[in-house]
Amino acid sequence: MRTPRDRIRHAISFEIIGLLLVIPLGSMGFGMPAEDIGVVAIIAATIATLWNYIYNLIFDRAMKRLKGSVHKTFLERILHALLFETGLLLVTLPLLAFYLGIGLWQALVLDVAFVVFYLIYAFVFNWAYDQVFPLPEAA
Repeated sequence: MRTPRDRIRHAISFEIIGLLLVIPLGSMGFGMPAEDIGVVAIIAATIATLWNYIYNLIFDRAMKRLKGSVHKTFLERILHALLFETGLLLVTLPLLAFYLGIGLWQALVLDVAFVVFYLIYAFVFNWAYDQVFPLPEAA
C-alpha cells in the first residue's frame, strides 16, 4: 500500500493540476466568470482533496482484503473513478447551486460536466501517477 506521504503528494498534485485545467475550461464552457468558477472549484477541490485521501485509503483497504492486492485492473480503475465522483457529487451539488445562485437543475448540469471532466482526468492522472510513482511489489 502507499505511504501517508505518498497519498498526500497524490491528492495535492491531483487537485492542483485539475484546477489549472478546470477553471479556464469551465469558464469558457459555461460562459461564467473565471472568478466564480474558481471559487467553487477551489472549495470543491478542498473537499475533494480530503475525500480523495479518505476514499483511496478505504478503497485500497477493501481491495487488499477482497483480492489481496491493491493493483487495479482496467475495470477496477473505472469503478474506482465512478465511485469517487459519485460521492463527491452528493456534496458539491448544493454548494454549486447556492454559491452561483442557480437552480438545482442548472447546478446538476454544471456538476455533471465537472464529473465527466474529472472522471477522464482521474483515470489518466491515476494511471500516470502509478507510472511515475509505482507501487511497491509487496502492495
